[in-house]
Amino acid sequence: MKKIGIIITDPEDWTARALIAAAKEKGFSPLVLDLRAAEVTINTETAGPVVASSISSGSINAGSKIAFKTGDTCLSDLDAVIVRDVGAGTLEGVSFRFDILRELEAEGVLVVNSPEAIQSAANKYHASYLVAKAGLPMPETIAVQSAEAAMKVISRFGDAVIKPVFGYKGKDIVRVKAGEVLFSDRKSEPASVEETLEKLLEERGMLYIQEFIKNPGRDIRAFVVGGTAVGAIYRKAAPGSWVNNLSQGGSADRCVLTEEQKAIAEKAALAIGAVFAGVDIIESSAGNSGEKSEKVASSINPGPKILEVNGTPSGKGIFDAWGINPAEHIIDYIKNIL
Repeated sequence: MKKIGIIITDPEDWTARALIAAAKEKGFSPLVLDLRAAEVTINTETAGPVVASSISSGSINAGSKIAFKTGDTCLSDLDAVIVRDVGAGTLEGVSFRFDILRELEAEGVLVVNSPEAIQSAANKYHASYLVAKAGLPMPETIAVQSAEAAMKVISRFGDAVIKPVFGYKGKDIVRVKAGEVLFSDRKSEPASVEETLEKLLEERGMLYIQEFIKNPGRDIRAFVVGGTAVGAIYRKAAPGSWVNNLSQGGSADRCVLTEEQKAIAEKAALAIGAVFAGVDIIESSAGNSGEKSEKVASSINPGPKILEVNGTPSGKGIFDAWGINPAEHIIDYIKNIL
């Protein structure tokens, strides 16, 4: 029986439990693993003394012993690994966990999603670059490193959204509309645009700014597996909010993707390099917000635009709306590969 490691941090997470159940149902032996408990032992042994002549001739009889373990599980013995969550933490800790995933790939273990895809998706700036390079529609996005430059961008957009590059679940997003600062966290204290920008720059070192796209009060989350959009939902903001994330109180309804929406969702996942992805799409209208500076033409092309690509998405919203279990599609994909 082939062994699949399910990388999680929260055993009660819906998607984690769905992946474990689907793996068992389809004949795999799933092992629940938390990379925060992983240990790596590196011990290079050589047979006999090493001398200069043996180094130059390349005749050293060396065997590198490297052991990747989480508890009693030897990670390199796994047939595949599915990454739901590697866990937050310090730069060195998180980097170490991604190093382990990269090294497991090199050892011949199938890692889904690949560490490169997860990191590309997690970095909104780099993800935007990859999506744009693929020729896919997205809001105009500008990255700056000074408050002065940010003010010029915001003035030009008229209605702008400032997102943390490594943010998640709709947290810590700021919207600046006609000089008013609106926080995704409605409990935040009011502040001027200048104060907000200075604070954000002090925390982040740069600002990732997108034009706000006028929309029907919702966005779309499409779930893509193996290059195919298997389902989608509309996410609607909670009353009084402008953030559509379900984790911020938004609600989900069924969405039937148009051919255009389906195509760009699938191409966005491909651009990131993700086997499975949650692709967020906004439905724009001609003329966009109508508040953009007259000096700059607003988004000329109406239609769907890619907002973000999530490389470790939850499947709960799609399941609740449609009864479609993305975990089953992910396990089927892996079964066809192995």
